[in-house]
Amino acid sequence: MKRLTSLALLTTVLATGCGSAYEADPVVSCRSDSDCDSDEVCFIDGCGDPGKNIVVEVVPNPRGGLHAQDFRVEDLRSQQNIELFDPAILHGEVRVEGMTSSGAYSAPITLRMTGESLLIPGVVRRHESTLVPYNGGYSLPVGVGRYNVTLLATDAELPPLSSTQEVQPGRSVTLNFTLPVSSELVRLSGKVLRQDARPVDVELEVQALDEELHPLSQSVMVMRETGEFTLALPPAAALRSTVVLQVVPTSADALVPQKLFTVNPRLGLQESLSMGDYGEPVRFRSRVVNREGLPVAQATVSLQGKVSGGGQFRSQKVLTDENGDFELLTLPNETGNAMALSVVPPPGSEAGLTLKYVQVPRTSLFVAPDMKCGERMKVRGTLQKPSGSQPAAGVKVVAEPIDELTDWPRSSVSFEASRTTDAQGRFELAMDPGRYRFDFIPTEDLPRVSRIVTVRPEEGSSDGALELSSFTLSKGRSVTGRVSFNGTSSTLSAAPYASIRFFRVGDVEGKPSALLLSQTLTDQSGAYSTTVPAR
Repeated sequence: MKRLTSLALLTTVLATGCGSAYEADPVVSCRSDSDCDSDEVCFIDGCGDPGKNIVVEVVPNPRGGLHAQDFRVEDLRSQQNIELFDPAILHGEVRVEGMTSSGAYSAPITLRMTGESLLIPGVVRRHESTLVPYNGGYSLPVGVGRYNVTLLATDAELPPLSSTQEVQPGRSVTLNFTLPVSSELVRLSGKVLRQDARPVDVELEVQALDEELHPLSQSVMVMRETGEFTLALPPAAALRSTVVLQVVPTSADALVPQKLFTVNPRLGLQESLSMGDYGEPVRFRSRVVNREGLPVAQATVSLQGKVSGGGQFRSQKVLTDENGDFELLTLPNETGNAMALSVVPPPGSEAGLTLKYVQVPRTSLFVAPDMKCGERMKVRGTLQKPSGSQPAAGVKVVAEPIDELTDWPRSSVSFEASRTTDAQGRFELAMDPGRYRFDFIPTEDLPRVSRIVTVRPEEGSSDGALELSSFTLSKGRSVTGRVSFNGTSSTLSAAPYASIRFFRVGDVEGKPSALLLSQTLTDQSGAYSTTVPAR
């Protein structure tokens, strides 16, 4: 039996430098199918039966109200037909508390739903719809999932209502909402002012939050001329000793910080909310260069940090020009603190993700020294065909960030090799430090293969490269079938142009995870064909 026992991928490193070696990750349970039993395949979570732990997601037609449905497949066959359920429906009533049947709420509402699949970890599901309840009733087709549902009334005085709900395939799920009566609302009125007691001359919003920063009120506009606002909180807010008021500018280019204030709702606002002396705008100029001092073009740059008065400020993102120059508008940092300058070079650049702390003084123009980026780590490897004796040429290689390393920000970009693997099966990417899922996507009739790779900071290796152990692709088998409607209310027999994704579900490093095996579309008759791993 060829089975290894640990739970992370072997990334053997050939180069060392500065007296220390790049540490290899612990060995994953396999690197190729040859490490597994004869009836198993090497997956990202280890050796496993290629026909087990499979979940299929089908999205028939969202515009037609036919949203995602998930199907657990006990034993994946070469002919795998899928019969869809009726659309899942979220429905219920919106009423006003303490009133009779005449208390049905029939003004416009917005329902926001955020959640994830019940069967596929990490697959996000979102829905948002604005509608007018009919005699208080509403009905909304949604995808299968577990959701946090928030109701926002058009009347901004009414606080948001939130609930959690699980939506099963083909089911109609009831979720009722009861709005508080206007006379029982807890109202907080006050002013948002500058330190000199003048109104802030930008559009601001204020919202009440609980200690975990969940909304207790809707966001309301601050009157620009006077700084006045009034919030309406649910009756239960009167039992709280504190609530948090969040003041934010409505425009991303407003040169005003956002700020949090803790107040007692039972006492009301005894004083105005002062935004403090956050200073005047500063034009911050600099240049982004690589290790050799050459300009880095099209890098994304932004500043954020604490400013005087206790607020937080985040500048707009700007791009460096062909000379690496950039200018952005910011606020000066609070005395004793610094602003965090983030530089994200574009994919394909050899310059790496850089985070520097800079002082922004109180001046109209500040020209900072050049911002020097370190080099991205060159990550190299080789792919073999399923036989293990021939190189796999023409394979697309993509790396998706899944986690950050200690003392390093999480990468915000995906990395893709500039070309497919060469005739020797070789590939190379220039990457920032982090933990990534590498996806190897063959162009021939072979399934995609994924592995986890940790890219650690470069420490002066001879050529600045991280050499990975060779990976071997899996054999593939064709799965065909037809997607059809089987619900009692549907008159359609086939699901044309539906999106289909096959996932393997398991635990990766102790966390429930889903690995995408293949994706395809049905044709006009609902038929599909795809390739999945096999032995």
